[in-house]
Amino acid sequence: MKYALLDRGDRLSRELSEQFHSLAAARGLTPDDNSPDLVLSIGGDGTLLQAFHRFKDRVREVSFVGVHTGHLGFYADWQKDELQELVEFIATKEPRRVSYPLIQVDIVTDAVTSSYLALNEFTLKSVDGTLVAGLNINDSPFEMFRGDGIVISTPSGSTGYNKSLGGAIIHPSIDALQIAELASINNRVYRTLGSSIVLPKHHHCDIVPDPEEQLNIGIDHLVLPMTGVRSIICRVAEPKVTFARYRPYPFWNRVREGFIGSDPR
Repeated sequence: MKYALLDRGDRLSRELSEQFHSLAAARGLTPDDNSPDLVLSIGGDGTLLQAFHRFKDRVREVSFVGVHTGHLGFYADWQKDELQELVEFIATKEPRRVSYPLIQVDIVTDAVTSSYLALNEFTLKSVDGTLVAGLNINDSPFEMFRGDGIVISTPSGSTGYNKSLGGAIIHPSIDALQIAELASINNRVYRTLGSSIVLPKHHHCDIVPDPEEQLNIGIDHLVLPMTGVRSIICRVAEPKVTFARYRPYPFWNRVREGFIGSDPR
């Protein structure tokens, strides 16, 4: 088994990384930062997002495992005091592999079309504060948006920025994306639905901004300043991200523990 490991960079995460490498070597696991079978992140959900983007070109070949060193993380199955058990499972047990949908984001300019994958969400905001953009669904005009921005999330990312905007939490077994509005303005000229929209896998949405507008485009934790954007096409991506599960940890248990508590009574 070949593995790659990324940590958050704080003292605890670095110490746990060293401990993992030592335990892994004793069980015959091989570190490989170029072509790993398993990618581990030690830190928080942000660390796992970094790990995903580092290995996004090999997303069909690798599986991910998260070890959390702070509060509960939605992508982390393991806690900081469970490394020995995790290494033993990796060395001796075939995991159950669970695949989650991603978003494909195609950004069209006059010069080129650039494609990105997002694990959590895509965000669009104007540098000047107010974003004005048309929103098309399946190539048909749907609404003219004016407000602070637009957030398009994956099901696994629906517990993040999307939830804070009043969007629904969607189980990641569902191939879908969700569009949420960030402080939309509604008047006689600009009219929006005002609630989040869920699109299935075979649908897509196009966002058409003013090409002269300076934009901040977010792909998970990455922010790309851009101008000259003609359209942004979002759809459920063909590849998926895969997580290696060595023990049960149902999605709704994660949601309950993250937002309600381990004992909801």
